[in-house]
Amino acid sequence: MGTEATRRGSRLPITVVVFASTHTRYRQLERLLLDDDITLVGSAVTALAAEERVTATNPTTVLIDLDDSAIGLDAIERIMAAHATPIVVVGADPTQARAALAAGAVDIVTADDLVGGPALGDLLRTRLRDASRVKVITHPRARLRAARKDPTPERTASSPAVSEPHDAEEAILHSALPLVVAIGASTGGPPALAGVLRCLPDDLPAAVVVVQHMAEGFIEGLAHWLNDISALPVSVAVDGQRLVAGAIYLAPAGLNLRITRTGRVELLPPDVGQYHVPGVDATFNSVARVCRERSVGVLLTGMGRDGAAGLLAMRRAGAHTVGQDEPTSAVWGMPAAARALLAVTDELPLPEIGPAIVAAVHRCLQPLGGA
Repeated sequence: MGTEATRRGSRLPITVVVFASTHTRYRQLERLLLDDDITLVGSAVTALAAEERVTATNPTTVLIDLDDSAIGLDAIERIMAAHATPIVVVGADPTQARAALAAGAVDIVTADDLVGGPALGDLLRTRLRDASRVKVITHPRARLRAARKDPTPERTASSPAVSEPHDAEEAILHSALPLVVAIGASTGGPPALAGVLRCLPDDLPAAVVVVQHMAEGFIEGLAHWLNDISALPVSVAVDGQRLVAGAIYLAPAGLNLRITRTGRVELLPPDVGQYHVPGVDATFNSVARVCRERSVGVLLTGMGRDGAAGLLAMRRAGAHTVGQDEPTSAVWGMPAAARALLAVTDELPLPEIGPAIVAAVHRCLQPLGGA
């Protein structure tokens, strides 16, 4: 009820800490953010001050100005390591934008968006409201940097062996990976996706990656439409972006989306001769390699076989897999191919797939936190 009320007009209050390299820039941003449902609870001009203000005030979002890229990026890393909070970055050029996403920011207002005046204020307020719905996790980068600076204790012959720094870094990075739900669809996919995604709660403890076969120019519209009906924020994935639980990412047209071992989005050109782009198999195979049993795979209606082999790889890696049944599929091609390969754990009608995803996600988490 609360989420629906927020969508239909009565907005929940948002508290914001603003980081800017100068007090003048802060005042400019402060004026742009003036609104009844947005309260500025702190400001900072140094990375350390930003970390302290966020920890002290526990805001719903943080706005960071990247006029000074080095300090701004340091502020992102410190906040995401000490008190993970959704961060929106403003004023970034494309190079800074990628670095900010890699450091843990959830949204970017680039230099190209900075049209000034009321339009910029409306854009910033909208992005902050959207970001406040994203469930973020602690980002390890600042902790890893601090660990590298710590002096290594002198070892004696009786001292236990110490893991190599690379092994320690791998362990921290792996612990920060969110659980991933990977969904593939083609013909008849948009309404099927709507039926599934509207069943997912706003506190789903997993990142959702969606691959829908669609021509150039239509994915953005699909993302906006799904965002209007989903309790989770929906956006088109950006190269280098770190996946966070409680958000839905759509693969862009013309590129394959893969998940890296650090839980980031990697967008790559299609393979030579690849027919369906973006490819469901490309995404599913990367999820199988990186997330293994901490993932859920879903193959919805669609023509052809794309996704069948990838779903099998996910199942063999320990993931729970779901295929849409024939009666509720517009075209029972992709799910049928997956079934023929024995890649499907559960074959379900469309209305049951959303609840099955939620149940599977919570089963995945039980070994870590108990029942």
